[in-house]
Amino acid sequence: EVQLVESGGGAVQPGESLRLSCLASGFTFDDHHLGWFRQAPGKEREGVACMHSDGRTSYDDSVKGRFNMSSDGAKNTVYLQMNSLKPEDTAVYYCAADSFIDSCATDAWDYWGQGTQVTVSA
Repeated sequence: EVQLVESGGGAVQPGESLRLSCLASGFTFDDHHLGWFRQAPGKEREGVACMHSDGRTSYDDSVKGRFNMSSDGAKNTVYLQMNSLKPEDTAVYYCAADSFIDSCATDAWDYWGQGTQVTVSA
């Protein structure tokens, strides 16, 4: 059974940091692309950071320079380090995996976690 389990969300003040983790199981980690998405209340889910098959990671313009996505194949875990958080970063954050899709431009990825809430407020 494929599982993606996110953790690390919480409530922080503007300017603070959080690191999200996503533990993957049930599929071959290295054979799948991985991505982070988020969905704010009343908005569509959007791609935040996605690892491409060539090793590059692309970021949404709104998080460039503040967020960093990384992975640890030995631990089957992908991370999203979020720095200088802003109120507009408030959303449920999801990790996703797919054996083919590697673009943040679509949310048609095969596998999704349950999401973790991130709230940024003063």
